Formats: sequence, C-alpha cells, structure tokens
Amino acid sequence: MDKSNRPRIVVVDYGAGNLRSVARALEASGAEPVVTDRPADLERADGVVLPGVGAAGAAMRGLAGRGLIEPLHLAVASGRPFLGVCLGLQVLMSSSDEDGGVRCLGIIPGRVRRLPDGLKVPHMGWNQLRQRAPHRIFDGIPDEANFYFVHSYVVAPDDPELILGTTDYGGPFAAAVGYDNVVATQFHPEKSASHGLRLYRNFVAWAGEAAPAPVSSVRERV
Repeated sequence: MDKSNRPRIVVVDYGAGNLRSVARALEASGAEPVVTDRPADLERADGVVLPGVGAAGAAMRGLAGRGLIEPLHLAVASGRPFLGVCLGLQVLMSSSDEDGGVRCLGIIPGRVRRLPDGLKVPHMGWNQLRQRAPHRIFDGIPDEANFYFVHSYVVAPDDPELILGTTDYGGPFAAAVGYDNVVATQFHPEKSASHGLRLYRNFVAWAGEAAPAPVSSVRERV
C-alpha cells in the first residue's frame, strides 16, 4: 500500500504502556500509526485504538489528566472505527471493581469484575476465542482461534447482545465486545501471531473505508 494512502490510526497514549507493539502491528497491517496523547490528533484520525495494560484507576487518571475523555467520546460519536484492547476494553465500561471501584468512560454500559476466586490470576497465555456474532473484525479468522491474554478482570456488558466472542477460564467470559463502530478485545492482538495481525488488518481496512462525521457536527450532538 502506498504510504500516502494508508489510514491514519491514532494509538492513544495515556501512560498505560504497550503502545509501540500496537503501533508496529498497525504499521505492518497497512496503517500510518500515530502514537499521541494530544486530544486534537483524535479529530484527524481515520480510526482510533485505545490499548492498555495496568489498572483501571491509573488509566482513568491518565485519560483525565491528558484531557482525553471528551475527545474519546467524540471519536466514538463521529463514527470512526474504534478499537479497545485489554485495559482499553475495560475502561470503555461504566465502572470497574478494581482499585476499590472506579468510574470509567461509560461508552459501553456495564461493569468490570475480578475473575472468580479459586482461579490463578492473572489469566495469562493462549486461549480460544469462540465467536458468538459475525463482525468484520473477524474476517478470515477461524472460530476458536487462539489469542494471547493477560488480565485479572473481565467485562460484563449490561446488554449481552454486545458480546461478540467468549473465552473460557473458570467459565465463559466476554473476550470481544462491540456495537456500531466500536469493537474491543480482552486479548492482545499484537501478541497473538497471525490471527492477531489479521484482526489489525481488518481494522485498518475498515478505517480506510469509513467516512467519519465532521467533528464540529459531532460536538453539537455530544
């Protein structure tokens, strides 16, 4: 792909790590990745990736301290393809039980809960993703493909219809969630070999086709 035609994908930097590996995977998938903590950069993105490792409390403080909360809501409302990864999925929910209770972004109504007692945490390593609903992010990825996980908390959307895929660890949990232009995974695609790279390629292709609404009109609605 000609570099001038590469979709511009913003990788949001809010101090939660794992950014360079995500950017490298996006670049290998045909994107022009931009790692940034500047709110204005989100307005010029064809797509947005919210990655993350760590804890919900620190993540929300990092987002708030950089003035990124409203720009993330605007990016979602604009129709731009939006991908959350691991902690980036969890902070999309309404709240998290981590750190004694944390108010999150509220983009996906629901709660983040710790994995059940008796399980070794974090859940770390390869596990299967069972696709529950079709989504273009899964194009070319077989059902029950293996992806790489590192997490101690799981999401519970209020609407179970938003669960795109599940994984079993002491019982099934939501491993991929999405609606409209938003999709998010509990696993790390950038650590998941060929299937993870295919997921990023699917996201980049989606971002290259999208026609986001002008930010000025979105501000009026949000």
